[in-house]
Amino acid sequence: MTPAHPTPAHPTAGPTEGARPDRTRPDRTPSDRAQPVLDALVRRVADTGFGAHGLHVRVGDDTAEHRWTPDVREEVHSVAKGVAVLAVGVAADDGLVDVDEPVAATLPDLCTGAGTDRITLRQLLTMTSGVDMPWSPTELTDWPDLAAEFLSRPSRGRVFQYANASTYTAMRVLERLVGDVGAFVSERVFAPLGIADVGWARCARGFVAGGEGLALRTSELTRLGRLVRDRGVVDGHRVVSARWCDAMHTDWVEREGAGPGYERYAMAGWGGPGRLWRLHGAHGQMLLFDGDAVVTVTADDHAGADAFASAVADVLSAARPAGTARD
Repeated sequence: MTPAHPTPAHPTAGPTEGARPDRTRPDRTPSDRAQPVLDALVRRVADTGFGAHGLHVRVGDDTAEHRWTPDVREEVHSVAKGVAVLAVGVAADDGLVDVDEPVAATLPDLCTGAGTDRITLRQLLTMTSGVDMPWSPTELTDWPDLAAEFLSRPSRGRVFQYANASTYTAMRVLERLVGDVGAFVSERVFAPLGIADVGWARCARGFVAGGEGLALRTSELTRLGRLVRDRGVVDGHRVVSARWCDAMHTDWVEREGAGPGYERYAMAGWGGPGRLWRLHGAHGQMLLFDGDAVVTVTADDHAGADAFASAVADVLSAARPAGTARD
């Protein structure tokens, strides 16, 4: 299962206590493509007791939505890593950053570990820096400077090691080049999606957490999913080049011996289950993509998230027209 991450330091509205009201609030007339997928997934929640808060299904231009709790902002955990990739992509489109340049060119004072002078921004975002620093719930306060601690450790080469510190360090690189990353993301990523006033949890030094710490409503997370599915375009406006959305599910790092749905990782995206790929935050905050379908899930059920992702894969596979080629 995806590693658990802490609740952000900034206050976030939480789910309603007690009874979970049954609400269906589609944002348009339910379609004959999205609604059957939604209905099947709602039944799966009822059958398994998965702790879902909200579900949104988009297939092509058709949408359907179901809620169990009010649509308040909640921590999306590692889905924030996808936002970090989009931020880097926007900066790269502007010519401000080269993901294949060693980060030592930007953070020369921090790269003191053996081999860390050769680590690139791409390797930080794909978790292949080879620096061993497993996640800790207190990592933002464990060290005077988390990026300095991360880059003071030796690199073992292009070896996969999932670590929030890796994304945090990537955002430290970006901060040197674009200024405050939170403000940059708000202006260049969230504003075009109609999402405002989103805070990003920060370390004591004032830098964004990077790999976690964003709180979004299901409806806002849905907009992010549509942007990624549509390869960087929203309402005819290009927010980021298509290659950065594609990078979330291409050039996979293969992981031998990993469990189902964790055998492949790209830039923030996990391959699987089945033919889908996903952005997966702890406790079941997920964006799951399969061709022109994207399923948005918010939940509070770390233990049940992998099984529900498999259910999404099964339902989307069953709903796919016969003879449909893999995208």
